[in-house]
Amino acid sequence: MTAPGRPRGRPRKDPQQLATWVPPEGWSRLVAWISPEERMALKRVALEASTSVAELVRALASGLAGGVITPDELLGQVRKGIQVMEKIPTIFDRGDDFKVLPKPREGCEWVFAGEGRPTEKLDGTNVRLTIRSGHVVRVEKRRNPSKLQKQQGIIDGWYVDADEHGPEDRWIFEAVRGTEFQGWPDGEHSAEALGPSIQGNPLGLARHMVVPFNLEIPVYDDVPRTYDGLRGLFQHLESRFAPGHLAEGIVFHHPDGRRAKIKRKDFPGGAGKSR
Repeated sequence: MTAPGRPRGRPRKDPQQLATWVPPEGWSRLVAWISPEERMALKRVALEASTSVAELVRALASGLAGGVITPDELLGQVRKGIQVMEKIPTIFDRGDDFKVLPKPREGCEWVFAGEGRPTEKLDGTNVRLTIRSGHVVRVEKRRNPSKLQKQQGIIDGWYVDADEHGPEDRWIFEAVRGTEFQGWPDGEHSAEALGPSIQGNPLGLARHMVVPFNLEIPVYDDVPRTYDGLRGLFQHLESRFAPGHLAEGIVFHHPDGRRAKIKRKDFPGGAGKSR
């Protein structure tokens, strides 16, 4: 990312060089405190770009200074990233068997205080579609970090372009072709690809389709906010999207953008089986 002839940033791996390094004329030092999650997010992007976090930050700053990207465009992408790519926490702590315990997870207290709208969680393949005038111009799929990347601290997933001619993405494009996009606003839409050949088709759908999270996901009323209440609810909670099948889970949406989830299979015994 460093332009030819431009001096690299502060060296990190050579103590002798670090002791004698002098910044270019006019450079100043920027110090910021960031959370572990934010640090890992920057590290992930830098790793994908084969550069350092320092070079990544400088590239963003150079883009703003040179007018390549406007502040509004940059902030817009940041807000979308926070909303779409953050890992949605499960509302209860988990035990050694990875099933949930009757103990609210730290940071999810707002759910148990009755805040947020409960919507149906759909179990398919997470995709992101870019729409222009009712047409899909880009199809992306979610990629989760590998075991090695998780060991490096990369815990959140990201989007990569799907391959229309690749067999691994066949059903994603089948879902895209089976969906009408005329009513979708222009822009990027995080969505779920569903259908007979995706994730075992738990909702028993007869065709492949894409459901956008911001346009069509059904909202449930009077959802209990306790361990026993939710476990009992999942015994009979019917999917609003596929009547006759049990819902896979619920995602709570707070007005400030926070989200939290609980799935039927999170409970011991799965809280009932699909019909």
